[in-house]
Amino acid sequence: MRWKNKLTPDKSKISRLAVELNIDSTLAKLLVQRKIETYEQAKNFFRPSLDDIHDPFLMKDMDKAVDRIETAIKNEENILIYGDYDVDGTTAVSLVFSYLQTLYNNISTYIPDRYEEGYGISFQGIDFASDNGFSLIIALDCGIKAVDKIEYANKKNIDFIICDHHRPGNEIPSAIAVLDPKRDDCNYPYDELCGCGVGFKLIQGLAEKRDQSIDTLTSYLDLVAIAIAADIVPVTGENRVLAYFGLQVINSNPRTGIKALIGQKKKEELNITDVVFGIAPRINAAGRMKHGLYAVNLLTESNFEKAQKYAAEIEQFNLDRKDVDQQITKEALLQIKENKEEDNYTSVVFNETWHKGVIGIVASRLIETYYRPTLVFTKSGEKLAASARSVKGFDVYNALQECSDYIEQFGGHKYAAGLTLGPKNYQNFKAKFEEVVKNSISKELLIPEVSVDSSIFLSNITPKFNRIIKQFGPFGPKNMKPVFVASGLRDNGYGKKVGKDEDHLKLNIISGADKKTYNAIGFGLGNKFNLINNGNSFKAVFTIEENHWNGITSLQLNIKDLKADD
Repeated sequence: MRWKNKLTPDKSKISRLAVELNIDSTLAKLLVQRKIETYEQAKNFFRPSLDDIHDPFLMKDMDKAVDRIETAIKNEENILIYGDYDVDGTTAVSLVFSYLQTLYNNISTYIPDRYEEGYGISFQGIDFASDNGFSLIIALDCGIKAVDKIEYANKKNIDFIICDHHRPGNEIPSAIAVLDPKRDDCNYPYDELCGCGVGFKLIQGLAEKRDQSIDTLTSYLDLVAIAIAADIVPVTGENRVLAYFGLQVINSNPRTGIKALIGQKKKEELNITDVVFGIAPRINAAGRMKHGLYAVNLLTESNFEKAQKYAAEIEQFNLDRKDVDQQITKEALLQIKENKEEDNYTSVVFNETWHKGVIGIVASRLIETYYRPTLVFTKSGEKLAASARSVKGFDVYNALQECSDYIEQFGGHKYAAGLTLGPKNYQNFKAKFEEVVKNSISKELLIPEVSVDSSIFLSNITPKFNRIIKQFGPFGPKNMKPVFVASGLRDNGYGKKVGKDEDHLKLNIISGADKKTYNAIGFGLGNKFNLINNGNSFKAVFTIEENHWNGITSLQLNIKDLKADD
């Protein structure tokens, strides 16, 4: 790994904040790195308040959206809540549907089929609305580029309200209202909301119109927190406030479906990592393996016995998904080896039988072995479809644009994209993509990077220090869990390789004259045992975690990488 130190902020700012807050300089440095430089900013950071979230009517078209929904309720129109099949889309649909249900009965939900309809608003979905008498569709987590679909709906006298968070194209669809903080003509103060976050702003607007306080909407924040965690949006500003209170709901009184999904796995307190790796993959598995409506049914169910049945089905989908993606990953790694492509600048693999719902996961898995831009293709109808994933610092979307001669359709962003092409263009595309990446990527980007916040003496890691670090959460992009570096470390002689294949390291670290022993775990670092063996001095980058075992909580270093001391 490349160890990259974050820039050290102005030392006078660090010293001043340390005095104002009565904390040590390491903690003050971490805060200033996050642009928290005053007592007041620190107070807002450590004590989030729902009073800090923005007025929903600052978002362009919010007044039009709220008025149109109120008109639909008054005129007893049928309203269809439409959303994407991933976590962000299904939680957004569940949220808006749950809230509108408290006001009105003539509403229903629609999630497009991943395989028959694909991503976003579909002609098939609009035909469904037309055939079943829906005159208003609220689209969540999709629609900002669906210019042709909205025109089609307009001809069928179906109005659309679009709630999206993706970057618009050159033309805004001609919907009744288009809520998207990334619109150039939208002056909303925070543009990093997820799709479910935009859905929350819509129900906040409806609630304000009805003189309901923000407190009446707190129970919906469990869904928003799950979407923020799953969609990898920055956990800053408004997102951090929504995630903070959403996690409180998850841990105190989550909706029935989430309670059933957590089941017996519930720790004393779930954090955002538990949501990312525990709750989100299960919700996602519905759309990957079967249909996104299974997730909506779970998240909107109020009867616990029924919710348990839905949760059991989704648990099975997730187990099936794991089996499938592990098998495909093995086959893809073998394909790379057989084609003698281990030393390429890219990984591009294809098998027409691979499950379309998991190829994005497989692309991410391949990057764990071969750290380079990766595409996994499968057959989709008469075309080939792929999921692309990239490495930190490399824009795969731009690279795909340079290969557009061979691509029929593609979309996405810097680190993840999807595309389709004709089978006859596969080999030409593969060669071109390899050429583009080879000529544009710097060698250092092909080595994983760990970003280091600060150096630290292990003796400074106390329970009080950890309690303050925990309050930096919820963690996520732009507010990651702090990573520290320490040197002059030695194992006390009891360090060992652990795990079925001895892939991991379990260490008992001592540092300098400090007599204390610090427990540490290094996942995937079993091959570095020789660096810590025989009393060798080493340095490590790590995060601080709590280890819960037999009712006892202790601090543990989670080592990301280690090297011999200079």
